Amino acid sequence: MSPRQYNLGKRTAQIEQSRRQVLDAARTLLGEGDSYSGFTLDAVAKRADVARATVYYQFKSKTGLLEAVCDDLGVVGGLSELVKAFTNPEPLAALAEFIACFARFWQADRPAMRRLRALAALDAEVHAVISARDERRREGLAVLSAPFADGNPPGESTDQRVRILLALTSFETFDTMAGPEGDLFDAVPVITGIAATVLGANA
Repeated sequence: MSPRQYNLGKRTAQIEQSRRQVLDAARTLLGEGDSYSGFTLDAVAKRADVARATVYYQFKSKTGLLEAVCDDLGVVGGLSELVKAFTNPEPLAALAEFIACFARFWQADRPAMRRLRALAALDAEVHAVISARDERRREGLAVLSAPFADGNPPGESTDQRVRILLALTSFETFDTMAGPEGDLFDAVPVITGIAATVLGANA
């Protein structure tokens, strides 16, 4: 290995390490913060023990950092398993898979999730990140709801059903139903049953 290759590899490893430090610091701050103004790039840099410039270099902005945090939570929470829902030929089983997958995702770092969702109501940058991801969940639910469209009661549209499912599969619903210290997976059967009723699958 040439000195140039060695130095390049070492530099890449350092960048990845500092990125990991920043992401871990951001999640920690989100989970423990008691002030809505406490989550700043400066605070994250200080907690990660890196220069403020390092955070800007890695993530460009607060929005970029939040996007990365959400992506990291998605990896930890196994959102890649959503593919099973969209490849399951049985509509109700596919919906159940989707709901279980989001229970796993919301459970990945519950304190951080709770604060991210709360911050979204107060901070425009956080709101933009969270609402975009909620929209992706809505789009997924629209796809999974399509096979049940023929069962819509008179005057009720598929869009209305999807909005109900969006609320049912939200972090807030899981968090409330499980209770402060409960396991979010305990809410999966109830939420799945309500979702099936909404779609007319129990008729």
